[in-house]
Amino acid sequence: MWGRKKRWQHRQRSDQSTFYILEKEIHMTKGTFAMAMALALTMPVATSFAQTSAPSKEQAAGDQRKELAKNVQDTIARYKKTDPGIERFFKDSAGYAVLPRVGKAGFIVGGGQGTGEVYEKGKLVGTTSLSMASIGLQAGAQEFSEILFFENQAAFENFKQNKFEFAASASAVIMKSGVARDKNYKDGVALFVDPTGGAMAEAALGTQKFTFTPEGGAPAKK
Repeated sequence: MWGRKKRWQHRQRSDQSTFYILEKEIHMTKGTFAMAMALALTMPVATSFAQTSAPSKEQAAGDQRKELAKNVQDTIARYKKTDPGIERFFKDSAGYAVLPRVGKAGFIVGGGQGTGEVYEKGKLVGTTSLSMASIGLQAGAQEFSEILFFENQAAFENFKQNKFEFAASASAVIMKSGVARDKNYKDGVALFVDPTGGAMAEAALGTQKFTFTPEGGAPAKK
């Protein structure tokens, strides 16, 4: 009788131990499952945040393109306000390139670059980039905008085919009231320049080379 009671108590304790172990494993399993679910739910949020917080290259390029377009229109408006007589070049030219910001620096030997938009008969047809070299007395850095007009289709086609290079110093005039009245084309081009924050001589413009890129396309081969 006593022996059976003792065996029953031992089995009861064993069953309680087994139940405790099973209960602990269930709790651990629930905790692991809950942690896994939490990670699964937060991963899409983290991925979405990373995608929205870091702008793509396409978005950055699009923002730069919008800023360029705005700066071009601001430059055109400023030139027309400075000298309304420049309107005849916008109306009569075969095409024109507007570069809102060209930067150059150097002393004696200088170089510069800039980007802009290109229009044909008032319609946007592409963008252009400029590289420039000049030799002469020039101290410090200079920044300016410029608008380049093409007298005829032949000159404009040379520009679009990247066969265009000219001595800007021989063709440019500094923007001021009344300057467009006496300005004429030279070798098929007319160049107007507006320095930013200081005086500038036409001789400092040097030789300019352009690379034209049509809308939605690649630059033409030289």
